[in-house]
Amino acid sequence: MNTVLTPINEYLNKLEAADNNAKNEIENELVNIGKAAVPSLVDSLQVLKGRTRGIVAMVLIRIGESSIDYLEKAAKMNSDFEWIANYLITEIKGAAA
Repeated sequence: MNTVLTPINEYLNKLEAADNNAKNEIENELVNIGKAAVPSLVDSLQVLKGRTRGIVAMVLIRIGESSIDYLEKAAKMNSDFEWIANYLITEIKGAAA
């Protein structure tokens, strides 16, 4: 199993019941993993719901430019995800400006 994938899945599972302090810590940890976390996060974003989905979206925005290529690829493969990917890409490019 991918060594990056395991902690990401563990972090995502912890988000379900995390209080605000724990949520912030987990979000920061995921951002610190950076580009290596992007494929797993984008894949997860396509199936997650609720608060966890929002946190993953924010992590991808905070990771920034490194998220764009994988978001574009995922949007091409999943038309239902396209609007979400486009929104995140717009946010990333806006934050970089």
